[in-house]
Amino acid sequence: MENDLEVKFKELQNKLSIQFDGDLDVQGIIYLVGVQELGQGPKKYSKKEKMDLMHVAVCAILEPYGYFEYIGKDKDGWLHFEDKQKLPQLSNSQQLKLIKQGLIDYFERTA
Repeated sequence: MENDLEVKFKELQNKLSIQFDGDLDVQGIIYLVGVQELGQGPKKYSKKEKMDLMHVAVCAILEPYGYFEYIGKDKDGWLHFEDKQKLPQLSNSQQLKLIKQGLIDYFERTA
């Protein structure tokens, strides 16, 4: 099962790396999700905005699992989420697996 996750994630990673003309790691894919969710397209973002984009992405990725709920946009168009369920204590490798699975599911839903 773990190997299946890695194969599916590698396929996603390869597809996105070709589409965006560069090697994308997990963080890079999370950033892309944030830009997509924000819907303002690619542009120059400040360091704080980049961190906010990644936060938006993680919330969007984990929302279907019941951890977050989308509550709306602010006046600047930034998405906001509410904590719905406490994330379980996970090791770094377990967190990475959850994020990878969430990314695979996200791109399957949005394809």
